[in-house]
Amino acid sequence: MTDGFFLDRLDDVAALALPAFDSNAAEAARARQAQLTKPPGSLGRLEDLAVFLAGWQGRERPRIETAQALVFAGNHGVCAQGVNPFPQEVTAQMVANFEAGGAAINQLCALTGAALSVVPLDLDTPTADFTQDPAMSEAETLAAMARGAGAVDPAADILLLGEMGIGNSTVAAALAHAIFGGRPEDWVGRGTGSDTPAIAHKAEVVARGVARHGGASAMQVLAALGGREQAAICGAVLAARRNRIPVLLDGFICTASVAPLHGAAPALLDHCLIGHASAEPGHRGMTEAMGKRPLLDLGMALGEGSGAALALGVLRGALACHNGMATFAEAGVSDG
Repeated sequence: MTDGFFLDRLDDVAALALPAFDSNAAEAARARQAQLTKPPGSLGRLEDLAVFLAGWQGRERPRIETAQALVFAGNHGVCAQGVNPFPQEVTAQMVANFEAGGAAINQLCALTGAALSVVPLDLDTPTADFTQDPAMSEAETLAAMARGAGAVDPAADILLLGEMGIGNSTVAAALAHAIFGGRPEDWVGRGTGSDTPAIAHKAEVVARGVARHGGASAMQVLAALGGREQAAICGAVLAARRNRIPVLLDGFICTASVAPLHGAAPALLDHCLIGHASAEPGHRGMTEAMGKRPLLDLGMALGEGSGAALALGVLRGALACHNGMATFAEAGVSDG
């Protein structure tokens, strides 16, 4: 991975020694919030976000000068089960659209000031059909994680993560079902446009896949059921943590991608925020299971990192207030 940071086995991830939240920097940021020209707590969650960023960046006045957005793309063998109304060729076509600047994520990154990179992952070689075999070998999974980690800019102040892959809403539902339990129906939604019979079929495919690979450890679940873009997202999250970079995850599929990390050790995601609450019905259950509250709720279910890009604007607002507001003393205003 990056900066001398490697995994030899998937199960090594739970034992990683990674940087922790800087409580001193967070307390200094909290003290600054108490001195700003506003009633205590009046900026609500913006104050909490400023303190969160201070603790992970390790400075009283955190900054977002370099915002990096990564969209990973992969194809999936489970599409052989007829779980998606679109052919897998659409994945490569959408990658070309991203690269040409024509997708929603391009517009939103331009608006909120994130540098976007798209990383296609062996699109001509889909993973195996997880109803028949493990989607990836351990070596393939680690290779995809390393690709994700290697794409992270260690100088970034914030990392936004998104994905693209025909069939990956089924993959996401399978990962969520394997890690968090419940019924397959709890995690399956419309994806790119499935109707009610197709949703029922997706749930049946998820049930078969999870049953076939039952008993796997959390990270082995990633190999058995995940895709290359899910593994790359996990690698990017770990590399960001290594470099003390806070992470903005996108919605349902991106959150499901890191479910194996949560299953291995929930603290691995302490530096992660969830950008928005997806309209996919399984997302609420995942965010509640992870103990994370999305920043936005706009009824979106696009993927691509679009919710994370919008949420970046919220973080910029939080830091503009935290760093730019005057204290009571500076403004000559009595604080009571």
